[in-house]
Amino acid sequence: MLSAVSADTLRHYEKKGLVTPTSKTASGYRLYNKDAVHRVHLIKQAQSCGFTLSDIRELFMLKHSGNSCCKDIRNLTIEMKLRIEHKLTTLQAMSKALNGLIENCNGNELPINNCTIMDALQNGLNDRH
Repeated sequence: MLSAVSADTLRHYEKKGLVTPTSKTASGYRLYNKDAVHRVHLIKQAQSCGFTLSDIRELFMLKHSGNSCCKDIRNLTIEMKLRIEHKLTTLQAMSKALNGLIENCNGNELPINNCTIMDALQNGLNDRH
């Protein structure tokens, strides 16, 4: 499983306190146990859902805290979903703005000084509509 991530990635996770090698060989190679393999798997799964390494560190802290419960993980997951929804809204607005730029440009071979897209970017997108 650890071969699914690069040595640099493992070192980065180690630097962030997410995984710890159990030992090192005489030549300096890091050796990891099954817990580290499970942690790397969880990290990759969480990243695929949009969690940052900071979020993942918090997940690990919650998991190993004696005072945490499923609700704490759920709340962190809700926060992540809200951040993603905000990003989606922002990306949709950006896409709409780009559509407007594209629609207002006929793509002819006029000089850049006469380009409607450059004009809109320089003078403000709202001025063009």
